[in-house]
Amino acid sequence: MSHLNVFTAEAPDIVNPADTQTPPSQAIPDEHLVSLTKPRSFEAEQYRTLCQIVESRRKTSGLQVLAISSAGIGDGKTTTALNLAGALAQTRGTRVLVIDGDLRCPTVAEQLRLGGPARPGLAGAITAKSSSLAPAMHRLPEWNLCVLTAGRPDEPPYELLKSGGFARVIETARRDFDFVLLDCPPLLAVPDCRVMERVVDGFLLVVSADTTPRKLVEESLNVLPQEKVVGIVFNRDAHPLSGYYGYYGRYYGNSRQPDKA
Repeated sequence: MSHLNVFTAEAPDIVNPADTQTPPSQAIPDEHLVSLTKPRSFEAEQYRTLCQIVESRRKTSGLQVLAISSAGIGDGKTTTALNLAGALAQTRGTRVLVIDGDLRCPTVAEQLRLGGPARPGLAGAITAKSSSLAPAMHRLPEWNLCVLTAGRPDEPPYELLKSGGFARVIETARRDFDFVLLDCPPLLAVPDCRVMERVVDGFLLVVSADTTPRKLVEESLNVLPQEKVVGIVFNRDAHPLSGYYGYYGRYYGNSRQPDKA
């Protein structure tokens, strides 16, 4: 069983405009999205730990737009982004948007198995020059989430992301949501994250424990401005918490399900 370790560097209900402008979409989340499929599981609790760190940073430093990237391909950045989003959205009245910023190899829609009418996504929102993101996004009321998929870019991804349109999309998202999670491409594979850096408040770096070479992690950290590094998430680490898993696994399996709020 894999675990998630997090290492960090140093509201009233509000109506989301998308609720009235965007018809709900359907989703069948992948089994690894435990914050959505098994919110009371031990694995989901680990993402709530990460959630608490992000919520604390919001209060102390105004963290609102958080980019999630990785040192290499396949480290689990999209899974981490969606699970963190699910954990944040469990707080009543919190408005959460997930943006698939990996225009080259998008996977958010695939992991959520989104159904219903297609949406323009991020690429469409960048070029639409609209004051609202509602027409471009999916709304998932069951999980209190909104999702802006990558869409179909007509221009090279780098050109789209460095445009004023991308900055405008992020500013609109800041206005309409409490937390905006941006699933980014791997840091070292393409230059996209370096363009995104100017409009985000912080980065989480996802590392596959015992798999990602230390050199790649160091190079990735050197690419990012140190003041924007929120922390490193060690994904798929089966060791540090293994002694506790049996106890908590039994606890969650045998305890009475709490009443719904």
